[in-house]
Amino acid sequence: MVREVVAAVAPAELVLVDGLAQFDDATAVRRLGGNGGRREPLGFGLGELAALAAPVVWLVLDQTARKIAESAVDSSLSGTRSWLRRMRHRTEEPLAIPPLTAEQLAEVRTRVVETASQRGLSAAEAETVADAVVARLALTATESPPQRREDPAGEEPSGES
Repeated sequence: MVREVVAAVAPAELVLVDGLAQFDDATAVRRLGGNGGRREPLGFGLGELAALAAPVVWLVLDQTARKIAESAVDSSLSGTRSWLRRMRHRTEEPLAIPPLTAEQLAEVRTRVVETASQRGLSAAEAETVADAVVARLALTATESPPQRREDPAGEEPSGES
């Protein structure tokens, strides 16, 4: 989803998205967020990173997915899954964002605008990025799984010829 939004609003930043896509979500977010005082190598300084759309999109979508996951799964189940993953030495699966309500989309839009402004994007750029993120999230709500094909008589195919 991050790649689709960045392709629409800042195609020159796709190289950054593609470079970070080789990592798991937690590593990519850590590298983009600049938290913890530790320098993560991106190939350029944080000054250049401040005015990019890709980090804004990635960070806000990650925050949104985590918030939804936390509210959907009780803490004991979440703790058990985390413990099982550590025990199996597996990386976490990428976070998925389910279809959002209109209120949730409005909250995401506000968060994108705020984050983009804090990271140095102009008001117009922040609005453009926010609109692209919300549009992509809204499309997720309208996408449906493939339907089983039925024959014209309304019967399901039997698989026999």
